[in-house]
Amino acid sequence: MRNLLQSFARAKETFGLATQARNSCMLHKICQSLHTSTPSLAKVVAVLYEAGAAAKEPRLLGCKENELGLRKFLESRGHQYVVMSDKEKLLDSELPDTEVLITTPFHPAYVTAERIAKSPKLKLCVTAGVGSDHVDLHAANKAKITVAEVTGSNVVSVAEHVVMQILALVRNFVPAYTQVIKGEWNVGDIAKDSFDLENKVVGTVGAGRIGYRVLERLKPFHCKELLYSDYQSLTPEMEKAVGVKHVSFEELIQRCDVITINCPLHDKTRNLFNKEVFDKVKPGVYIVNTARGAIVDRDALVEAVKSGKVRGYAGDVWYPQPAPKDHPWRYMPRHAMTPHYSGTTLDAQMRYAEGTKDILERYFEGRPIKPEDLIVHNGQFASKAYVQPEK
Repeated sequence: MRNLLQSFARAKETFGLATQARNSCMLHKICQSLHTSTPSLAKVVAVLYEAGAAAKEPRLLGCKENELGLRKFLESRGHQYVVMSDKEKLLDSELPDTEVLITTPFHPAYVTAERIAKSPKLKLCVTAGVGSDHVDLHAANKAKITVAEVTGSNVVSVAEHVVMQILALVRNFVPAYTQVIKGEWNVGDIAKDSFDLENKVVGTVGAGRIGYRVLERLKPFHCKELLYSDYQSLTPEMEKAVGVKHVSFEELIQRCDVITINCPLHDKTRNLFNKEVFDKVKPGVYIVNTARGAIVDRDALVEAVKSGKVRGYAGDVWYPQPAPKDHPWRYMPRHAMTPHYSGTTLDAQMRYAEGTKDILERYFEGRPIKPEDLIVHNGQFASKAYVQPEK
C-alpha cells in the first residue's frame, strides 16, 4: 500500500511539473505575441538651449543638459527621448520619425510648413513656456498637429521683468552702471536723462495674462494714467482694480510716455511698430518689448532711437534668436536690451517643466490636454489669442 501511495505521489509531481512547463511555455508564447504586435512607443525630441557650466545648477531645468527633468519619466514608459540644442541639420534629421516635438521660446526651433511636411509622424508640438509663434500654426492645423503650451507658467516672471526694464530706462540706469564699471563719476551726465515714473502716462499693447499683471505692478507707482489697447476689453471689475482705461492703439501710442508690448506675434502684429507708428508716437517715448522681437520693425526702431523720437528701448526678445553679433539693436544708443530670459527664471522653469510633463502625460494616456494649454487642436485654433487670417 505504501509503495502504491509513493508511486501516486511521484506521478502527481511529474504531472504538476509537466503542466507548469506547458503553462510557462504558453505564457512565453503569449508574451512574444504581445511584444511583436504592440506598436513601437513614441519618439520625443526636445530642442533646448545649451547652458554649459551653468547646468550644474539642478534647478536650471530648461537647458539641454538638464532636459526639463523628463528623461526618467519618458524612458520609464518606454518612449525614446532625444535632446539637442541644434535647430538646423540635426533637428531635420530627427524629424521624420518624431511624434512629439518640445521647443522653447528662449531658443526657438522654427517649425515651418516645410518642416511639418517632412514630419509625417508628428502629432504634438509642446512649447515649454508661453508663446508658440515659432510654429507655423496654419500648417499645424492643416496637418492636424496639436500645438500646446504651458499657459501661465511664466507670466509673473515676465511681468516683473517688464517693470524692471521700464525703471531701467526711465531712471537711466544703464549709463549710471556703466560709469561705475569704468571708474567714472559724473552725476550730471546721468541725471539729465533720468525721470520719475510717477505722473507719467503708461500703456500696454495687450492686456492678457502678462499685460494685466504689468498694470497691477505699476499701480503703486501712481502713474498719471494707465492705458491699454486690446482686441477685447477687460471686465469693469478688472479695470477698476488697477485704474486702467481701454483706448485704441492709435490713442495709446500718441499719449503714452511709456509703452510696453505684451501681445502675441501673429500676422496682424508682425512689424506692428513700424516707421509709420514711430512717426506718430509721443516724442521721447520709452518702449519695452518682452513679447516678440518681430512685432517691432528692426531698422525703423534703430532710426527712431537715433533720432530721439524714441528716447529708449528695452526688452529681451529679438528676431532671430539667438541674436546675431551684428544685430543693430545691440549697438543702438539708449537701450537696455538683454538676452531672452524674462520668462525662464528658476521659478518659471519649475512651472513650465511640470506643465510640459502634464501635457505629455495626458497625451500618452489619451486624456484631454487642459483647454487653456491648447493653441491649435483638431485642425482648429483653440486659443483666441492666436486666431489669424489666412494668408
